Amino acid sequence: MKLCISSQAEGLKAQVDPRFGRCQYFVFVETDNMSSESFQNPSVQAGGGAGIQSAKFIADKGAKVVLTGNCGPNAFQTLQVAGVKVITGASGTIEDAAKAYLAGKFKESAGPNVGSKFGMSS
Repeated sequence: MKLCISSQAEGLKAQVDPRFGRCQYFVFVETDNMSSESFQNPSVQAGGGAGIQSAKFIADKGAKVVLTGNCGPNAFQTLQVAGVKVITGASGTIEDAAKAYLAGKFKESAGPNVGSKFGMSS
């Protein structure tokens, strides 16, 4: 199964980014063999709609689950419509977050855990 984790940098040793829509990178982890592929977030500098655009990017890449620190309402709804499970509260390295998910240490989020515009510079 393919996980997507919001990240501050590339690779499994990078730290989870607490922001979803405006994270620096998305790291996709294939849980069968823990291989990963990193992509710069194309929406990080978006004037608006970063969460929605990021959610569409992830769905298009085939992720079934997103692990992140926080997820706002627009991104959450877009991911739900796309059939992607959202898990908030992730932290540590990408590798540790993926392993914690596989060990059953996270539960699916019932809704967004921050308001819209979370993570925007003021």
